Amino acid sequence: MNQLCLTASIAETKPLRWTPAGLPALELLLEHESQVLEAGTNRVAKAVVKTVAIGTLAETLALQPLGSEWQFTGFLTTPRNGKQLIFHIQAFQTL
Repeated sequence: MNQLCLTASIAETKPLRWTPAGLPALELLLEHESQVLEAGTNRVAKAVVKTVAIGTLAETLALQPLGSEWQFTGFLTTPRNGKQLIFHIQAFQTL
């Protein structure tokens, strides 16, 4: 199953755009930082995640302030011409 749940803050948003099908789309960068236990040792886990939201989620996320923190759920893909994973947001909620 391809499903990701991530607590992160909105670090950057690009201007709202529209897909060829006429749906609103928003590209974002999310930042995550937490502590995890790995091999019996605490480790700081940091990540910057390239993200996209489509439809009404895109319109709603475009209104959220930079730095605001949310719990995001969605799935990962690699674009046709790309090498980097992209997180597609399907839902988000406040913490």
